[in-house]
Amino acid sequence: MQGSYDRLRVQVFASWRDVVRAANTRIAKKHRRGLTMREARKRFYREMLECHQRHQELVRTFRL
Repeated sequence: MQGSYDRLRVQVFASWRDVVRAANTRIAKKHRRGLTMREARKRFYREMLECHQRHQELVRTFRL
């Protein structure tokens, strides 16, 4: 999922909402609202937010 996060092109200090908005644009339109894909969408958003949080922690740790 790291590669997918990198392709979102979200800055490290962006809010979690910005990450979710960017991730939403990467999901096909037919899968954005379907109930059958709901759990997969949630998992995708969570993984993108986890990657974003890891990047933020790295920046804070090394004060980049």
